[in-house]
Amino acid sequence: MPKNSPRSADLRISRLEVTNFKSLVDLKLDLSKFSCLIGLNGSGKSTVLQFLDFLAQLVRGNITEWLDERNWKSGEILSKWATGPEITFCVHLVEEDGSGRAGTWAASYNPTTRSCSQERIEMGDFVLESDPQVIRCRRSKRGAKPAFKPWESPANFTFEGSVLSILKDELLPASIQTCKRFFLLTESLDTLTPERLRQRTRTAEGSLGHGGRNLSAFLFELEAGGRLELSARLRKAYPNFRNVVAKSIRSGWKQFHVNEDFGRNRLRTQAAHVNDGTLRLIAILAELASSNRFLLFDEIENGINPELIEFVIDSLVATKQQVLVTTHSPLILNYLDDDTARNGVIYLYRTKSGSTRAIPFFEIPSQAEKLKVMGPGEAFVDTRLAELTDEIARLKRNEPAPER
Repeated sequence: MPKNSPRSADLRISRLEVTNFKSLVDLKLDLSKFSCLIGLNGSGKSTVLQFLDFLAQLVRGNITEWLDERNWKSGEILSKWATGPEITFCVHLVEEDGSGRAGTWAASYNPTTRSCSQERIEMGDFVLESDPQVIRCRRSKRGAKPAFKPWESPANFTFEGSVLSILKDELLPASIQTCKRFFLLTESLDTLTPERLRQRTRTAEGSLGHGGRNLSAFLFELEAGGRLELSARLRKAYPNFRNVVAKSIRSGWKQFHVNEDFGRNRLRTQAAHVNDGTLRLIAILAELASSNRFLLFDEIENGINPELIEFVIDSLVATKQQVLVTTHSPLILNYLDDDTARNGVIYLYRTKSGSTRAIPFFEIPSQAEKLKVMGPGEAFVDTRLAELTDEIARLKRNEPAPER
């Protein structure tokens, strides 16, 4: 391996701090390898996924396309309760196994220019900094002379998103390349629709795309091992399932079909006729077989038969990738063991001022008590979420709960 080449993107996000992105005003959110967001409608669950997808688009440098796909105007992602003209954030990264701190990415994003006005990425022994005048990459620690040579350049060019989107890899130390690659391998599946999943496409370039529209090409581009893994997983869900076959047709378009065996008879079904739930399951499991490192799923239970929910959740918890899901279903929590639930289930709620806040669900005293005698999903069902706000406020003021 060359001296300055990055390792695989063996990182995960441990903490987010964000201000002024939609309802996320001064939000602090701790994430585990598997995290599940719960809360009432409008509490900010989908907004958190959108923000993480926004981070990935900053690194890709295609904010305009991302906004257009969602029919958003640039200024609409700036919070209505904004405390300033820019979106600011700090992302804390740790080693994939949670063994230690890897670094941070802090930036201010200007919705008018659609670019980061200031950034500071500290990874390993190096810091990459940019502002309107200068971009520099320097050592952050003294010690043995590294193979990578620090540099500095006037900021006399324009770009969209993060400065990472325009810098060639050879200008970055391996640690910062690894950070960049992690965000390039972050995939959001918050807008999956059956219509888009059935589309024929030419290329995927490692992404399912908005609404899952690149699924055909994504399956075609999976490495052979990934396709075998996908088919093996699907056979666990559907005993008659044989495999998924993706192929290139005229003009470079890609399409796929599924094969099922019923005795000696094989049934071949084109994507256009695969049922909605199976399409969604194929998309989810294809991501688990891909090289993407951070997967985001909104309302993970949508369209999936309740009998398959346990299989899906077990697959998501066991995967090496970092996973964040949202749900309204107690079934999802019921299939988590207590430790995973304690570490990964996060309750989102809105304050009286309208901003989103987060707290580990089973750190709320009433929920911690319930978890001693109930399963995570049973505790969820037994709770009126609308009544938790007062308990959380007392907890933050260190006040005892009222006697009953």
